[in-house]
Amino acid sequence: MTAFVLDDPTPRDPRLDWPRLDQGARDASYDNTNAVADSAERIAARNAAAARYRAAHPAGLDIPYAEGERTGFDLFPVADAQAPCFVFVHGGYWQRNARADFAGLAEGLNAAGWAVAMPGYTLAPEASLAGIAAEIGTALDWLAGEGKAHGIGGPIILSGWSAGGHLAALHLGHRAVAGALAISGVYDLAPIRDTYLNEKLSLTDGEIATLSPLRLPVPDKPMTLAYGSRELPALVHDARRLHALRAAAHAPGALLPVPGADHFSILDGFTGRDGLFVRAARELLDTASHP
Repeated sequence: MTAFVLDDPTPRDPRLDWPRLDQGARDASYDNTNAVADSAERIAARNAAAARYRAAHPAGLDIPYAEGERTGFDLFPVADAQAPCFVFVHGGYWQRNARADFAGLAEGLNAAGWAVAMPGYTLAPEASLAGIAAEIGTALDWLAGEGKAHGIGGPIILSGWSAGGHLAALHLGHRAVAGALAISGVYDLAPIRDTYLNEKLSLTDGEIATLSPLRLPVPDKPMTLAYGSRELPALVHDARRLHALRAAAHAPGALLPVPGADHFSILDGFTGRDGLFVRAARELLDTASHP
């Protein structure tokens, strides 16, 4: 019998050649903005959509969960206080962007009957990555305890994009979280320390060991790992590796490659009440409810 092997179109993981790469090549391995030709236009469109949605839904904005300029929530509840809640953590390599830049992603979820909560967090270098991770834990604690007072009392699906995908994967084990949708995340921090990103992060050995999902025990909760087929190879391979690690531990959850999507266009999966990621959230909730 002849064995057939399908070609994998994903480029080789640059980290396999890491010791031989110069600084420019290492930096380029994680530079999503320069890797996407229309990233500036997409970011501008995303921010404009977010501003419109925030202006139309001002009641739940800027609600603090801790002391700090950025440690607040934008909440977008729906009529049913027991509806499921989709918590979205923004990206920006832990050192840029804000929750307000992503409010437009709530529109399709709200239309599908989901409440949405978007926490902010202190950016590096003002906060260490350990401090940022702790703030997300505090935000989830606050939502579990105070959400009902703001019309949010249903089960929580935690999500995030880019750095937010990392933070979502890191907090899957939180007591309030039923499941997670991690999008375009980085799940091993060690190579990050060798790139331009570390100028503000100043990652320690301890942070790499305790904040890299690929180096931690696997929570037995459902998690979908999504990535675009046109993402940088390092991000694609991180998602695949984390899914393989979870599969080996018999943890539930899907690997969700999005054909043709890059690091920015992948967020189109939130468009409409039946968008790709709206459906993925629904499937996660069903899995969590009926394991």
